[in-house]
Amino acid sequence: MKRLLRRTDVVPSPNIWYYTDTYELENRAQDADDVIWSRLAEQVCWEGADVVDVGCGDGFHLPRFAATARSVFGVEPHEPLVRRAKHRLAGYPTVAVRGGTAQRLPLADASADMVHARTAYFFGQGCEPGLREADRVLRPGGVLAIVDLDTRHRPYGDWMLADLPRYDPDVVDAFFARQGFSCLRVETRWRFPDRASMAAVLRIEFSARVAERAVAETLKLNTGTEDDELILPVGYRILLRRKPGGLVRSSRPGG
Repeated sequence: MKRLLRRTDVVPSPNIWYYTDTYELENRAQDADDVIWSRLAEQVCWEGADVVDVGCGDGFHLPRFAATARSVFGVEPHEPLVRRAKHRLAGYPTVAVRGGTAQRLPLADASADMVHARTAYFFGQGCEPGLREADRVLRPGGVLAIVDLDTRHRPYGDWMLADLPRYDPDVVDAFFARQGFSCLRVETRWRFPDRASMAAVLRIEFSARVAERAVAETLKLNTGTEDDELILPVGYRILLRRKPGGLVRSSRPGG
């Protein structure tokens, strides 16, 4: 990973860059009970705040922030996704989307109250330039929130590790702890409307061999259910780091 990052600022996403419509199915299936959003909101208040979403993809999560934030700025390195995000958010006057990388955010110093990145810093070591850049754009008291999949949670974590034999969860956890992050682990449910959707999503997330294993094990988990709907438990880590130096600025009286 470190060698790859020395060659390029951007590691191509193996799923949303190439299978955008299927990834839309995945986004709709994920966190069916809003557990991530609920736990995140318990730790960070973005009401009336200026929010940056790094690696925003086609903007799927931006409306959620825009519902209460003062402004939302999506940053995405892949130009086709930037165009899709702009189209999705065309009716949101407080949202802007720009092309850019985590290492060079197109924002001024101390211009944000919250920087959010979802499934963008999974490997830990090697993302230090992006972490420093997030600190640059955060105001004192601002929060960097990283939401990533948890390889310690079965069965999804087992499938991930099968495709990433050199990935060491202990090393990654230690990296983020050294960087000053707290870690909340949450279990969510992915909910698929049918078998075809489930299989399509898992096949863009894993190698062919592991994907077929994942499909079979997901079907087994749902044995005996009368509904066409399929449920898959998936664990996440919510990593949080607050920039020292004061309180998050708020536009609300008394905030």
